[in-house]
Amino acid sequence: MDHSDRTMLSDKVLQSHGGEKPHIWSSLEGGSRIDIGKQIFCNRSLNMRNIVAIGFDMDYTLAQYKPETFESLAYEGTVRKLVYDLGYPQELLEWTFDWKYMVRGLVLDKKRGNILKMDRHKYVKVAYHGFRELSKEDKVGTYGNTFIRDSFDEPDYALIDTLFSLAEAYLFAQLVDLRDNNPGKVPEGADYPRMYKDVRAAVDLCHRDGTLKQVVAKDPKRYINEDTSIVPMLKMLRNSGRLTFLVTNSLWDYTNIVMNFLCAWHTLDGGITCKFDWLQYFDVVITGSAKPGFFLEDNRANIFEVEPESGMLLNTDNGTPMPQVGSTSPKMLPKGLNKRYRVFQGGSVGHLHKLLSIESSTQVLYVGDHIYGDILRSKKVLGWRTMLVVPELEREVELLWELRDTRKQLRLLRNERDLVEDRVHHLKWSLKFESLGDDEKQNMISSLGELESQRDQVRLAHQQAQGDYHQKFHKIWGQLMKTGYQNSRFAHQVERFACLYTSQVSNLSLYSPDKCYRPSEDFMPHEFHILPS
Repeated sequence: MDHSDRTMLSDKVLQSHGGEKPHIWSSLEGGSRIDIGKQIFCNRSLNMRNIVAIGFDMDYTLAQYKPETFESLAYEGTVRKLVYDLGYPQELLEWTFDWKYMVRGLVLDKKRGNILKMDRHKYVKVAYHGFRELSKEDKVGTYGNTFIRDSFDEPDYALIDTLFSLAEAYLFAQLVDLRDNNPGKVPEGADYPRMYKDVRAAVDLCHRDGTLKQVVAKDPKRYINEDTSIVPMLKMLRNSGRLTFLVTNSLWDYTNIVMNFLCAWHTLDGGITCKFDWLQYFDVVITGSAKPGFFLEDNRANIFEVEPESGMLLNTDNGTPMPQVGSTSPKMLPKGLNKRYRVFQGGSVGHLHKLLSIESSTQVLYVGDHIYGDILRSKKVLGWRTMLVVPELEREVELLWELRDTRKQLRLLRNERDLVEDRVHHLKWSLKFESLGDDEKQNMISSLGELESQRDQVRLAHQQAQGDYHQKFHKIWGQLMKTGYQNSRFAHQVERFACLYTSQVSNLSLYSPDKCYRPSEDFMPHEFHILPS
């Protein structure tokens, strides 16, 4: 389909909205309106009637953390570990964190101390060294002249593919500037790769000693968004006959606190009552799953049953309860807890399929936020159907709609620029290859000079307008899903590995559980609905 055909399709889409903000109507009884920011977008056809089990990640999927508080908490914890455990100067404790600065989809160049945004073809379009923007010449000289194109993968690069990585990316940029400006203040021998390694080690220390989760557990409301649609969504899915499961890397104690908060079991003073009622919404809960290794078919990790009241781990025979030593029968679940709803720790996808009696991997839809830890592995290794949660998408599509007239002007400027450049090229060709009289040649040279001046003006106007447009999405990195006119690397990954994608997991509650999702053509599905006429 060429550009004119696509534009014609976009005109029809906009005309159907009559100029108002685009939306669709829910397929549920009553037909409520679904705004564009809440829609589920489809890359590959998915008939929900074929789905037997629907699984969820917890952190950043069911539980959406507040970046202004949670990311700041993660940043502060990491800085303290760098200072008190890894020998970095005390002045780091005075640093501040801008939680809006970094975005998903960036790539850290560990060797050079650079932060990159690239398009789907891995061409670097935006690059910073620490917080200093690299010139076009520096970008091309570093990343554009290699005979064999760089893969931009580990071990020399780090992918910022989850929201939890934003704080460490920001801290890495700060350390790059510190080393460049005051090399004596960083630990001896700490080059850029070593500093990144230290940041990762500090983050891991925060996880291992429970620094972050202990603070969140004391006041979940400060760090996690409340979403009253989660319980109705889970009820709807279960009432439709689907099995539901939860697979999270968090351990049972923290999982229970977060899920109680999400399912709204609060005390009168706003605290959390740690009950087990939320387990009724899941057939199987697996904590401490160690994803992405959990998804590997040759994973031989043991699976233990968790006793909810005490958190005690009980031995199982591949998920089947075993008599404990000194007992002749399997341990009974706490009184009032339905034996259908079982909690485990560890194990592998093989255990999960057995527990749910899954016959085919294509019968499973898994919903997560991590393009590699959740989506790529489950899709590529297992063949599960996948849905990626992208919270940033809601604002992105809202802005795409608001800026539709700006995009129309950009397209006109681009057309004008192409037209002038074609005329310049034609005149240069004529001057070089055609037999011309002196007067005719002089006239052409004069026209060429005027056209080249016009070309430069139009090119500058177009570049300025395009830069202003992208800064409306983010002052540094522009659109999440675009890099110039190309899809960004992050968008390319979403397109390749996510069957569906949406801004919030609870958007599932707006659609029929038996819906058949179908993709749009050529554009990213969310763009297709809101292209300028």
